[in-house]
Amino acid sequence: MSAYSSDQDLNVHDITGNGTELDVATNLLNGDIRLSILWTQEILLSADAADQVADALRRAATQSRSITAAPSAD
Repeated sequence: MSAYSSDQDLNVHDITGNGTELDVATNLLNGDIRLSILWTQEILLSADAADQVADALRRAATQSRSITAAPSAD
């Protein structure tokens, strides 16, 4: 089982149609954020796709902060 949880709202593919995809995932154990380009080493994005990636990274950052937040003192 992977410790990473992928952003299910992200559905971004290369504009050239070659099948390349992006994945943004948060490590649920330590809050690390992974940005993966699947099936190649680069991806060409439309402006709308770039906005989707930025939104996914913001969601991952929020999730990471909640994972790594220090417990409150009682």
